[in-house]
Amino acid sequence: MLLKSSLMTVVPEWIDYNGHLNMAYYNVLFDRCADEVYPMMGFGPDYAETRKLTTYTAEFHVCYVQELHEGHRVYSTFQMIDYDEKRFHSYQELYHEDGWLAATAEALTLHVDMTGPRVAAMPPDVMEKVKALYDQHSTLPRPDRVGRSIGIRRKAG
Repeated sequence: MLLKSSLMTVVPEWIDYNGHLNMAYYNVLFDRCADEVYPMMGFGPDYAETRKLTTYTAEFHVCYVQELHEGHRVYSTFQMIDYDEKRFHSYQELYHEDGWLAATAEALTLHVDMTGPRVAAMPPDVMEKVKALYDQHSTLPRPDRVGRSIGIRRKAG
């Protein structure tokens, strides 16, 4: 089953001069979902403070599907796509509470030893939790938007 965030509200301070949610705040909404999911994998503020280990986002790709406006209530899903001992690949979708898709996001996240800082293998207890989440999500269909590239597509000829 996909992980689903708490319901979040688009606040007035996030609206741009076009009258809709500024692109930066889509990232905030996706990040808030990750903040809810990460403790399940063993990550979070306590992990960084006590173990001097954390995660850094190496890449984050957002696709804006439908505009969000002030007062809209949304939630995000989180799906683990792949992982290894030092990284994980995740995919998120942002939905209006009425069920329509507003945006998608795909991330490659690094596990980091903060004393370097340097990319480092996850400890066994954390790796076990990441694997458990991956195993849970490995039976879900792979989203069509995973692995999209950016560029101007030209017609041959």
